[in-house]
Amino acid sequence: MSRTALRICPLCEATCGLTLTLEGTRVTHARGDRDDVFSQGFICPKGAAFGAVDSDPDRLRTPLVRRDGELREATWEEAFDAVAAGIRPVAERHGPNSVAVVLGNPNVHTMAGALYPPVLLAGLGTRSVFTASTVDQMPKHVSSGLLFGDANAIPVPDLDRTDHLILIGANPLESNGSLCTAPDFPGKLKALKARGGTLVVIDPRRTRTAKLADRHIAVRPGTDALLLAAMARVLLDEGLVEPAPHVQGLEELDGELREFTPEAVAGACDVEAGVIRALARDLAAAPTAAVYGRIGSCTVPHGTLASWLVDVLNILTGNLDRPGGALFPQAATDKTPRPAGPGRGFALGRWHSRVSRHPEAKGELPLSALAEEIDTATEEGEPVRALIAVAANPVLSAPDGDRLDKALDSLDFMVSVDPYLNETSRHADVVLPPPPPSQSPHHDFAFNTLAVRNQVRYTRPAVPLEPGRMAETEILARLILAVTGSHGADPAAVDQVVIDQTLGKAVEEPHSPVHGRDPRQLATQLTGDTGPERRLDMMLRLGPYGDGFGVRPDGLSLEKLLAHPHGIDLGPLRPRLPQPLKTRSGKVELLPQPIADDLPRLKRALEERPEGLVLVGRRHLRSNNSWMHNVPALTGGSNRCTLHIHPEDAERLGVEDGAAVRVKGAGGEVTAPVEVTDAIRRGVVSLPHGWGHNRPGTRLSHAATDPGVNVNQLLDGRLLDPLSGNAVLNGVPVEVAPATAPGGASVTEKLTALT
Repeated sequence: MSRTALRICPLCEATCGLTLTLEGTRVTHARGDRDDVFSQGFICPKGAAFGAVDSDPDRLRTPLVRRDGELREATWEEAFDAVAAGIRPVAERHGPNSVAVVLGNPNVHTMAGALYPPVLLAGLGTRSVFTASTVDQMPKHVSSGLLFGDANAIPVPDLDRTDHLILIGANPLESNGSLCTAPDFPGKLKALKARGGTLVVIDPRRTRTAKLADRHIAVRPGTDALLLAAMARVLLDEGLVEPAPHVQGLEELDGELREFTPEAVAGACDVEAGVIRALARDLAAAPTAAVYGRIGSCTVPHGTLASWLVDVLNILTGNLDRPGGALFPQAATDKTPRPAGPGRGFALGRWHSRVSRHPEAKGELPLSALAEEIDTATEEGEPVRALIAVAANPVLSAPDGDRLDKALDSLDFMVSVDPYLNETSRHADVVLPPPPPSQSPHHDFAFNTLAVRNQVRYTRPAVPLEPGRMAETEILARLILAVTGSHGADPAAVDQVVIDQTLGKAVEEPHSPVHGRDPRQLATQLTGDTGPERRLDMMLRLGPYGDGFGVRPDGLSLEKLLAHPHGIDLGPLRPRLPQPLKTRSGKVELLPQPIADDLPRLKRALEERPEGLVLVGRRHLRSNNSWMHNVPALTGGSNRCTLHIHPEDAERLGVEDGAAVRVKGAGGEVTAPVEVTDAIRRGVVSLPHGWGHNRPGTRLSHAATDPGVNVNQLLDGRLLDPLSGNAVLNGVPVEVAPATAPGGASVTEKLTALT
């Protein structure tokens, strides 16, 4: 007998509502939930393949513990005993920074990944923290921190009401959106055009999104900041500035951008000055408008400056914090809004990495530096000797995976929380596998802070935990206890400590709805079947829409949310300034000092004219980084690891469609099949991210049949955006040559024979 269950999709940032069909405990079908208040029935191929992802036979079902050099199945008790015996002595002997933590992208897609890593980091006290953010969006966090005083205060485009949208380095028809949570992003762009609006896409590739646009600008990769600076220069020179309120620093900005005229940047960007002027004038003339930049403009040498300039354009045109412009979402689990006023601001470089002295950003060090922090000895501090990887596969996601691969083998101890034995977890001494998503609850803590409409949704597990499985929340709670000296304690104690601390602080805050009340009495009012549910209830009740533990009877609580299984709509985005600002001035600080200090580097880029080919990445609709290449339903077709190259470049190099080519960068060389296409501009080649499933010792049977190549092996990790520590993945020079020479032998074989 089949039945249905609701589930929020955890497979990308769109967070669509799903209706699952189940036969017993097996998901047999997934369709969009038409009654979902946010996604309204939209579904993409990843969501449709939910059942295949959920039931992948290569998912680990029990823990693995290394014995006599081999990973073998073990009980949960044996696994956590091994973790406690492996991690704690390293921290005690060599200090907390000798234990590194790596957090991967999937953490933001689960409740456990949102609730427990902060507790883990606080308990360890380590500064050796690395996440996927520094190969993705850290420039946006840093620019937001400098502009608004809060690295997580990221304005998003008001897609449903804007008249004019500029996308730079973004391809939401493939990615489904990022740092902009929007189910049915394609439908929203089509609706924009249908109501007479304008869509502009700035991208070196003619992507699916670019094909939909009214105007596509094929900018030279890596010059996004120059183009945006020139647009700002036009607004300033032509009196088109209508600054958003609560802004300081306009005069200083005018002076610092003096040299970035359209004529000055045109050569470097390979965009005509007249086109740049038209972009700026059209932006200013639109009734409402928004500029939105994503990974293509973040993972470049001036990623923080580009991210900053995106918001500068929104500010100068009066579109920041305006309906139809770019606004700050308000998630239901946000902290109680504090009164507007000056805050503590945002600081960079509070500490540095040990080897290359990279400054921290948002409490993190560059993922590119992880290998050297393990394998390089210095006089200052201990190297990383133990590693905790939670839902992370940095061997594929970080530059120079070969070096990191070797470095991981040299660790004293490693634990990985991962459902797969993949390119990174194969090095672990203990692997702790979470259950499949159908057996986990879901609430989007992170993505609701980036959603294009305020709403709240929660789904309990669609099916109960299988015998022998352990909830991901319990895995992480037990991990925290094991590595912080409390091994064997009740894992519920972790949630209780967080509840006690949070309520204890809330009753002391004058602006809190529970100010002056007894935190112990408040804790008794929390509902929920588990510790994580009680924490969710607490956050909802203390949040901006909450009932304040009875103060606002119509407000949110877990009980009310459970009564609305398709979610609760909290309305469109609305202006919030100056409340979100936490700068020392209490204003939007238009020209923060670290930005001003980095602008001379951008000025030097005016004279750069790279010769040869440069590399950019690309996304696939049926994939998400390295997660899903083991699911047959999501591979094949257009989801292939090929090198895109323009026909003229292919002819010049003597390569044909389908032939193999060698691609060489500073970090190494890979061989990939060519796909000749005029959808990419001349002088640029493209390889997708997340491939390279050909290392021994993994259990990814389907991915191994078509492994592809690891594009990040072309990078040596030295190219970083200095403000954010973000890896430079786009616009990097590469050499491309046919993989075979005349006579059938490889070029490498021919050269070896000659020498």
